[in-house]
Amino acid sequence: MALHIKRGSLLLPLSVDEAWEFLSNPKNLKIITPEAMDFSIVSGADRPMYPGQIIEYDVRPLPGFKTRWVSEITHVVDKKYFVDVQLQGPYSFWHHKHFITEIPGGVLMEDIIHYRLPLGFLGDLLHPILVKPKLDEIFAYRTKKLTELFGTLD
Repeated sequence: MALHIKRGSLLLPLSVDEAWEFLSNPKNLKIITPEAMDFSIVSGADRPMYPGQIIEYDVRPLPGFKTRWVSEITHVVDKKYFVDVQLQGPYSFWHHKHFITEIPGGVLMEDIIHYRLPLGFLGDLLHPILVKPKLDEIFAYRTKKLTELFGTLD
């Protein structure tokens, strides 16, 4: 079973405080998740983010396949980064680091995700034709929504 890596970055014309306030609020995930994924928070997003926080979501990653996703926020460094780890969900391993770095005129938002698929060899066969394109689509949607909400750095 291969360990896959997804990286993404986006420049936003926000202060670190504004970026952190939006990106570290689990309730805002719904805003930046494609509607077709039927994303809804079940529990755990009623307090500001903190290490050890458990958040439950229902999500439809593929048509006809709805699942419960349970994440733990394992690390939080205020206004710099946070890490979420999937405890239950569609991946056999998911470790997602979110970084916010101040740059001239705004912030650099970076994501680094390490993930492993279930089903062993079969999961690895499905990665390039199903999973990677879906993740690329989700992150392209997030970029589009964040740009719509906050603009771009010129």
